[in-house]
Amino acid sequence: MIEPHAPAPPGAPPPWRGPARLPVRPDTGRFLVLACVFVCAACGLVYELELVALASYLMGDSVTQASVVLSVMVFAMGIGSLAAKRLRRFAAAGFGALEAALALVGGCSAMALYAVFAWTGDWGGLWADGPRILLVAFSLAIGVLIGAEVPLLMELIQRVRRQDAGGAVADLFAADYVGALVGGLAFPFLLLPFLGQMTSSLLTGAVNVVAGGALVLGLFRRDVSRRARWLLAAAGLTVLGVLASAAVLADDFEHAARRALYGDDVRVAVRTGVQEVVLTGGTDGRPLDLYLDGRLRVGGHDERRYHEALVHPAMNGPHARVLVLGGGDGLAAREVLAHPGVHRVDVVERDPGLVRLARTDPALSRLNTHAYDDPRVHVTPADAFHWLRGAPQGAYDVVIADLPDPGITDSTKLYSQEFYGLARRVLAPGGRLVVHGGPVTDRARVFWTVETTVRAAGLRTTPYRVTGDGTGRTTRAPRDWGFVLAGVGPRPALRLDPHERPPRTLTQAGLTADARAAERTRVPGLRASTLVHPRY
Repeated sequence: MIEPHAPAPPGAPPPWRGPARLPVRPDTGRFLVLACVFVCAACGLVYELELVALASYLMGDSVTQASVVLSVMVFAMGIGSLAAKRLRRFAAAGFGALEAALALVGGCSAMALYAVFAWTGDWGGLWADGPRILLVAFSLAIGVLIGAEVPLLMELIQRVRRQDAGGAVADLFAADYVGALVGGLAFPFLLLPFLGQMTSSLLTGAVNVVAGGALVLGLFRRDVSRRARWLLAAAGLTVLGVLASAAVLADDFEHAARRALYGDDVRVAVRTGVQEVVLTGGTDGRPLDLYLDGRLRVGGHDERRYHEALVHPAMNGPHARVLVLGGGDGLAAREVLAHPGVHRVDVVERDPGLVRLARTDPALSRLNTHAYDDPRVHVTPADAFHWLRGAPQGAYDVVIADLPDPGITDSTKLYSQEFYGLARRVLAPGGRLVVHGGPVTDRARVFWTVETTVRAAGLRTTPYRVTGDGTGRTTRAPRDWGFVLAGVGPRPALRLDPHERPPRTLTQAGLTADARAAERTRVPGLRASTLVHPRY
C-alpha cells in the first residue's frame, strides 16, 4: 500500500520547485527574469541614493548620512534574504507582492522624509529627531525588501531553466550589478537634474511596480492562482495610483513644505545646479533672508553686523587688492568697496546661479548696493580650493573667506591646513586673511579647531567674535559669529581703521570686548584639521 504523502527520493527537488509553466521558451523566459533583475537593481540603488542625497540636504554632514543609510541598508538586506527563505515555495506571488511594497515605500520615502523635516523640525524634543528616525526606518524597510528579492529571483530563474547554482548566481548578480550601475549614473545625471528629488523617487517606484507586476502576471501567471493574480493586480494598480497622485500633487506639496520651512513670504526658490537658493522677505520693509540648501546664510536683521565684522578688521592696512572666497551674495564685496583705496576685488564663488541672483534680484542687489556692477569687481565661478592652487603668489593684500560653516562635510576641505596654506601663499607681505569659523558659543570646539588649523598653516592669529542684535531672530540663526584674523608676519591687531568712516554696527570698544569674551571659550589641546584627517 502506497502512502498518500510519500517522501520524495533523496536529492529530488521539492514539488514546488518543478519547472514553471511559461508562455514563452525557456531562453526567452530566462532573459526576461534577468531583465527584471536589472530594472529592480537600478530602482533599488536610486532609492538608496535618494535617501542619502535628501538626508544630506536636510540634515547636513553627507558623510554621516551616507554611512547611516548604507550600513543600515546592508544590514537590513541580510535580514531580508533570511526572511525570504520562507517565501520560496510561493516565489512568483511573493516577488510580486514584494515589488509592490518596495515601490510604495521607496517611491514615497523622499516625500515622507521632507514632510517630517518641514513640519516637525522646530518642535523640539523627540520630534526634532524625527527626520533621523524616519531615515533609519526607511533604510531598514527598503533594505529588507531589496534583500528579499535575491532568493526569490534565484528561485524563479531556476524554475525557468535549471542550471548549476554557481552559474545561476553569476547570471543573477551580473544583471544586478549592471542595473545598479545604470541606476547609480541615472540618478545624479538624469533624474535629479530634470525631475528633482521627489518626482524621481515616485517615478522610480512606478517603474519598479510595473517591472515586478509584468514579470509575475505575464511570465509566471500560470504558476499563480487566479485569486492571487487579482490581488497582485489590485495591489499594483493601487500603488501606481498612489504614486501618480503624489506626483500630480508634488509641486503643491513642495510649496506647502517650503512655506512650513521658510515662512509665508518666500519670494524666490531656485535650484541652481549647485544648491537650492531661497529668498524670503526683502519687500514691504521686511528683512531679506537668504537660505542655501535649507540653511540660513544671510539673516536680514543681522547680516550687516556679520559682514562688517568679517571685512572691516581685515581692511585695516594695505587693501588695494582683495580676494573674496565665497560671498556670492555680494555682501562681503559691498563692505570691501566701502573702503577707499580698493583697486580690484576678485570674488571666487562656485555657484554662478547665486551670483546671477545677486545681480538681478531687486531686493538682494539693493542690499549689496549693486556691488557686481562696480568695474573693480571680477567674478570667477570656481571652487575656492582648486582656484587657489593656480592663483598667483603674493597677489592680494587681503583674503576674505566668506564660506559655509566648517561643520558641513562639503566645506571641510575649505577649513583644512592645506587650504590655509594655499591662502597664505597668495598673500602679499603684510597681508591679512580673515576666516568665518562658525558660532563660538554653540560650537566652541569647531571654532577653536579652525583657529588651530590656521596657526598650523604658518599664520599668526587673532580670534574674535560678534553677537547678533537679537532682533527678530529665528531658531536657525546663530547667537554669535566667530572669526579668525591672521597674518604672515606679526600677529595682526584687531583694530578698525581710525582714518575711515566707522561701520554702522561695530565700535572699537565692542570689538575688543567681544574678542576677550571669545578668548574665554578657548578649548586647549585641539589638533589641526587636514584633508586626510578632518576634525570638524
